[in-house]
Amino acid sequence: MRAQPKASHFIDGEYVEDSSGTVIESIYPATGEVIARLHAATPAIVEKAIAAAKRAQPEWAAMSPTARGRILRRAAEIMREKNRELSELETLDTGKPIQETIVADPTSGADSLEFFGGVIASALNGDYIPLGQDFAYTKRVPLGVCVGIGAWNYPQQIACWKGAPALAAGNAMVFKPSENTPLGALKIAEILIEAGLPKGLFNVIQGDRTTGPLLVSHPDVAKVSLTGSVPTGKKVAGAAASELKHVTMELGGKSPLIVFDDADLESAIGGAMLGNFYSTGQVCSNGTRVFVQKTIKDAFLSRLKQRTEAIVIGDPMDEATQLGPMVSMEQRKKVFDYIEKGKAEGATLVTGGGVPNNVSGEGTYIQPTVFADVTDEMTIAREEIFGPVMCVLDFDDEAEVVARANATEFGLSAGVFTADLTRAHRVVDRLEAGTLWINTYNLCPVEIPFGGSKQSGFGRENSVAALNHYSELKTVYVGMGKVEAPY
Repeated sequence: MRAQPKASHFIDGEYVEDSSGTVIESIYPATGEVIARLHAATPAIVEKAIAAAKRAQPEWAAMSPTARGRILRRAAEIMREKNRELSELETLDTGKPIQETIVADPTSGADSLEFFGGVIASALNGDYIPLGQDFAYTKRVPLGVCVGIGAWNYPQQIACWKGAPALAAGNAMVFKPSENTPLGALKIAEILIEAGLPKGLFNVIQGDRTTGPLLVSHPDVAKVSLTGSVPTGKKVAGAAASELKHVTMELGGKSPLIVFDDADLESAIGGAMLGNFYSTGQVCSNGTRVFVQKTIKDAFLSRLKQRTEAIVIGDPMDEATQLGPMVSMEQRKKVFDYIEKGKAEGATLVTGGGVPNNVSGEGTYIQPTVFADVTDEMTIAREEIFGPVMCVLDFDDEAEVVARANATEFGLSAGVFTADLTRAHRVVDRLEAGTLWINTYNLCPVEIPFGGSKQSGFGRENSVAALNHYSELKTVYVGMGKVEAPY
């Protein structure tokens, strides 16, 4: 086992084990090798983690924002110093190519810690409200103990995207990574302690489907932030709502990417490929419905086929590899089932659809796949596949494509490629999504808010906006004169 941690959980500043919990095997997707064995949190572990967070939070909240920020910025520096080590762990955890993790995973997490560590001293200031002789003021205060529930596609990034704003705002966090990718968050917890974070403020516990409800329903938990699927989001949000807890839901999508006939063809194809094949298609915001204007459809598909078939698939630890395996055999089977549905419902398979012939049979590899002649009612055009499957649909005019793009329960992301910036702004203004791009796709720097609308969730991650979701407003009225009463 190549990545066995000291113990399964990290609580109150140290590794903790409870071997009575269900065994979780961490499998390297490229080979099927078991690289670590951990245990899911028992109720006792859940209680221990929440108790540590509850104990540590008040003193942390009493520290100055500048002092809290200094620790987060130091953690960012350590993450950058250890980028190669963390990237290799992320590749083992997820199967994503090292070419990708070394620039997009720990670095993104470090960016988040650095950003929130830098802005917190000024971002949560309140207002002064003059009321004649009297006045009032507002302040933002932390919520208390927050729970973060992560997905398996960006385990280190998500741990930081949730942990950094929560800690910056003065909260404590208990973070549960996906059971498919349990390793990275433990290293984040180690690094935060190394940077000077007081014990108990960032705890990591492993778990399965039985663990989340224990966290969400706990009376000492004030807020839950989930990254996951829509069905899971509905369950978690419902459970949190029954206790009136704060929630942030970053859920799935079936996002439209619209390519008008005046777009730069190579850029549009590049954007579509990044929006479908990066991380082997396992990105919630992917533009998996690619609407291409009919006048350029043939040219678009021809060049897309060439570029897709040139993608280098292979060993994720080889820096030349551009596409790695799916995260698990279960996820790969799900994607293959969708590919078969696409064929059965009449979509044209342009390329892919099978298993690469140059990789281990034990790995969870799948070819990057493109379907053309996809229609709106097809299953592959309506449901989130979460794999490297691009659906190309064609359209005639702007009004038509906007209406079709919006005809979905999802509203996470959308993109537009066109040389006409007036049209670009007009179209994105009409698209029903929370995060949109013009002439690019899937860029998510920490400075901008990220999140969805409709069934894709609510609340925002990143940017100063995220701090509002980890704090609440307190209003203080100050009377400057004597109180007069009619009785």
